[in-house]
Formats: sequence, structure tokens, C-alpha cells
Amino acid sequence: MTEATMRHATDLSVGGAKREALRNSKIAVAAIGAVLVSCLPVQADVTTSIKSKAADITINVDDALKPYPRLVENLAAEGKVWATQAQREAEQELRGLPKTAPTLGPWTYERNYSLRSAIGRYISVLRDDYTNTGGVHPNRYTDTILWDSDGAKRISIRPFFNETEDAGPTMTALARLVRAALAKQKNARDAPIKGDPGKDYWLQNVKPWLLKLGPVSLAPSTEPGRSSGLSFHFSPYMVGPYAEGDYVVFVPWVDLKPYLSAEGAALFGGTRPASDKDRQP
Repeated sequence: MTEATMRHATDLSVGGAKREALRNSKIAVAAIGAVLVSCLPVQADVTTSIKSKAADITINVDDALKPYPRLVENLAAEGKVWATQAQREAEQELRGLPKTAPTLGPWTYERNYSLRSAIGRYISVLRDDYTNTGGVHPNRYTDTILWDSDGAKRISIRPFFNETEDAGPTMTALARLVRAALAKQKNARDAPIKGDPGKDYWLQNVKPWLLKLGPVSLAPSTEPGRSSGLSFHFSPYMVGPYAEGDYVVFVPWVDLKPYLSAEGAALFGGTRPASDKDRQP
């Protein structure tokens, strides 16, 4: 073997060793990256879009909810069920129309989950639904979800009160407070209302039952980690005709104080910030 040939063979050997070392280092980096990625919390698919001849369905989850992955997972699962039902409903209804009927599809369904407040372990979520199925006007409906981060489950406001029997003292007081707040807003809008809010045709829909007070959320407070009271969210047709639109009314925690449990007393405090008041209709 000549000297030149030996040098060439040596260069190939050294180069091959370098390439092998570089390849091994890349594998090691990739392995470390895979471990790091596996340690990150799994994010649910928070945005869904389904389009067909029958329905156009969209589900969105507010980015502000991403710090609560178990909650996002729960909302995504619920949204999937809702989207499936909406798709089936649209297909069945449109299939049943006469062939001579004008084309009304696709129907539109939208659902948006947004953060209302995050107070300690409790996360309040607004769930806004919009549907347009070819009627006189679209429809929209707001519901609320109260999430217990420690228990990773949905709850009601029941633990915050000493008793919550239907037509009991707490529910009767709450229904009266909610009706009075609604009456005040209706008067401000020049919406007709009878003198006694308890006898008004629309306001009688607010009943002294836990599930008939209206969709409820925890309002933020000027005091960190506390809630300033309860907000009640009413969609069109719930407490007034469609033309009146939505109502959101607030009941301060001081009005709830006589009825609060120890857990409720620890949760509520402070006053409602002006920024929150500005966001209400």
C-alpha cells in the first residue's frame, strides 16, 4: 500500500468515526427531547370544526383555560358529544324535508367555552351556544360550568350554603335577590315589568330551586383568592322576549352572608372590580 493510499484510508476511518459520533449525539439529543416532551402535560384538542352538507359545527375553548388540562379534557369530551348530536339532528331534519323545499342547509352550530373567573380551586366557565337552523332568527344560549380543580370535577354552588332545599329559606332568598336585580336592569332598559318582580310573567321563571335560579358563576373580587358574589346569566327568552337580549345580574356576597356555610364564608370577600362591571351587559 502506498503512503498516499494509507493516508486516504486513515482519513476515511477518522471521518467515519466523526460521522458515527455525530449520529450518536443526534440520537441522544432526540432521546432527551422525547423524554422532555413526554413530561409535558397533554393538551386536549380544544378547537373542532365539522363541515358537511347538513351542518357547519365549530367548537372553541378559550386559551385562558389551558392551564387547567383536566378541565379542557372534560370540555373537549362534552363538545364532541354535542357536535355529534348536532350533526345527527341536522341530518335527520333536513332529510325529512320535502324534495321541493328550498335548500336550508347547512345549519350552523357554534359552541364557545370561555373563562369567567378563576378563584382558588374554583374555575367558572361560560358555555355559549349559537345555532342557526333557518328559522326567523338565530338562537343563542349561555350556560355556566363550575369546576373544582382539586377534585377535577364539575360541582354546583351547593357546598357554599348551609342548606339548599327547594323553596327553603336560602333558595327563596336567592330567588328574591335575583328577581330584584333583574327588575333593576329591566327598568334601566325601559323594559316592561310589573311592580312586584315575584309576579312578573317573565321573572317568575326564576324559581327558588337550585337548578331554576339561572346559570350561575363566581364573580371576581378586589380581594385575591375571593369571590365578590354570584353572577347569573340569562339568555334571550329566559327572563324576557328575544328583543330584550341577554341579562347578567350580580348578587353581592354580603347579601348571601346569612346563608353561607363555612366553605362559602371562606370563599367570598371583597368587592366586585369595576372592570368586571364594565363587561356586563
